[in-house]
Amino acid sequence: MEESVLSTPAAPPQARALLQGDPTHPQLMGEVLFYSYGRGTLVVARLLGLPAPGFLGFHIHEKGDCSTGGDVPFAQAGSHYDPHGVPHPWHAGDLPPLLALSDGVALMAVYTDRFQPTEVIGRSVVIHSKPDDLQSQPAGNSGARIACGIIKTA
Repeated sequence: MEESVLSTPAAPPQARALLQGDPTHPQLMGEVLFYSYGRGTLVVARLLGLPAPGFLGFHIHEKGDCSTGGDVPFAQAGSHYDPHGVPHPWHAGDLPPLLALSDGVALMAVYTDRFQPTEVIGRSVVIHSKPDDLQSQPAGNSGARIACGIIKTA
């Protein structure tokens, strides 16, 4: 790495989503931060109140609407963010699964070169009840949408 990259002070995030659980997971809350990094984005997620330990689906969805009304919470968030029309799991919004620990906490940092922070502002982050199987079309069979947050400029 270039020395200038290593000596640059940490920059603030360019985008942020505050997540809230659906009506059956009111204790679920968290924050996802988006930092411009290299040719992509560093995504940092911090969550509390997750259900039983295990892996959970974690995606950027196309619309910034976290409405909980109707039969399916957060259905208005739409499909995975997929500006290039590629199959799952190659959508820009497909992120690695979160690992919820036994106390319901998850902390994850992941780099993606599939989008810049400014490209996801106005979209949403959705947490699902099951892990993404990374195969099923169109969205990985990751279960119910249990938390959502709209991505806004930080």
